[in-house]
Amino acid sequence: MKVSGFTFIRNAIHFDFPVKEAIQSILPLCDEIVVAVGKSDDATLEYIQTIDPSKIKIFETVWDDSLREGGQVLAVETDKALSQIDKDSDWAFYIQGDEVIHEKYHETILDGMQKWKDDDRVDGLLFHYLHFYGSYDYVGSAQTWYPNEIRIIRPNAGIYSYRDAQGFRKGNNLKLQVKPIEAFVYHYGYVRDPEVMMKKVREFSKLWRDDEAAKKYAGDKPNFDFEDKIDVLSKFEGSHPKLMSDRINRKNWNFEYDLSFNHQPITKKIKALIERFYGIRIGYKNYKIF
Repeated sequence: MKVSGFTFIRNAIHFDFPVKEAIQSILPLCDEIVVAVGKSDDATLEYIQTIDPSKIKIFETVWDDSLREGGQVLAVETDKALSQIDKDSDWAFYIQGDEVIHEKYHETILDGMQKWKDDDRVDGLLFHYLHFYGSYDYVGSAQTWYPNEIRIIRPNAGIYSYRDAQGFRKGNNLKLQVKPIEAFVYHYGYVRDPEVMMKKVREFSKLWRDDEAAKKYAGDKPNFDFEDKIDVLSKFEGSHPKLMSDRINRKNWNFEYDLSFNHQPITKKIKALIERFYGIRIGYKNYKIF
């Protein structure tokens, strides 16, 4: 079985993406990892070049910053990386620059890929998600956080990145048929120094909006106010991937949250109860489980 990883990145150092940890977290499962490195304002290219050169295939790209609707440029860059993987790969493992796979799930993921490798009905494998927020001690648990997404797909099957690169589609906008596996993606998109987080929000808001709307959305505060955006958080009691240890030890800001302040509209509470007791999640799904 041959597995190719793929990802994209730009300005990783400037916005403090844990992209090195992200790539390293899937290295043991991949024969190669293709990294599309966008032209950056920092030393992102050199940073990626320090990762295992025997497996990493780097190619440089230029982002089309005129694509400012729905985060489309992120999907374009994802597809660029996907197009460069070896044509004889059985699976393509996608990881974003702020996502890390815990080593405890490697065997489960490998088993899933092996189990469904020869079943052409299976377009991909579906992962659970943990969305860390504010610090490494809290996860978002509101209905607004997506609970699952596709991160392993069948290459050379007409599959492409969808919308803002959260998931995938195929053919004429068809949802993929997937099998769920009991493995989590640890998403660290909202765990940064508040000043760096604000810089990222200010820059990335331009991928969805024109200049005026982006400026209004981001505001003019120098630091990101984590508490202003909280809906519902839960305390994380588990372990982080070993690859994240140094980054966690270097954390230079404080974020503590009183869970009694959690709040959500009654409609979301009802949805949460239905999911808790019946295992049914009401809302958008970018895939078909079969």
